Amino acid sequence: MRIPAVEWSVWLANESVQARYWAKVYRTSSTEDCWFFFGGISSTGHASFRAASRPGRTRRGTVPGHLYGYQLAHGVIPRLGWGTDSPTVCHTCDNHSCQQPTHLRMGTAAENRAEWLARRRDPGSPLADLRGPAGRSRAIGAAIRAGKNGGESKAEIAARVRVAIAAGRPLSLW
Repeated sequence: MRIPAVEWSVWLANESVQARYWAKVYRTSSTEDCWFFFGGISSTGHASFRAASRPGRTRRGTVPGHLYGYQLAHGVIPRLGWGTDSPTVCHTCDNHSCQQPTHLRMGTAAENRAEWLARRRDPGSPLADLRGPAGRSRAIGAAIRAGKNGGESKAEIAARVRVAIAAGRPLSLW
C-alpha cells in the first residue's frame, strides 16, 4: 500500500477521520484485551477503513485499520509498504481485526510471515480458526454489533465475543 507520508499525516490529524475510525473500534479499559474493529473487514480479515474518498476508480483512501490505528498512536511511518524491505505493522495477538496499539508492533514482512508459520498450527491460536481470518473477524464484528444494537452491557458483549471466538476453534468440534 503506497501512500505518501504526507497523506497519512493529513488523515491522522483530521479529527473527523479519527472519530469515524474510533466509532468502528470496540475498546475496553484493559490494555490486554483486543480492541476489535466491527466495521468493514477485508478478505484477509483486517479492518478496512476509508480514511478518505478519492475521485475516480482508485480506492487509495481505503486503508487497513491497524495501519491507521498504529500510526495514530505512534506517528507516521515513512515509506510504509513501499517494498519488500519496508516496515510493516504486525499483530502480536494474531487477531487480524485487533486495533489495540499495545498489540501492534513494527516488523518486517519476513518476521511477520515467520511468526505466522510458527503459530498457525497451535489449536489455541486465532490463526487456527476454522473460518479463516476473515470469517473470524466478521463473526466477532457481528457479535459486537448485535450487542451494541441490543443495548447490552460491556460484560454481555464480551460474552458474545467469547462465543464467537469459540465457534471457530478446531477443538470445539469434538
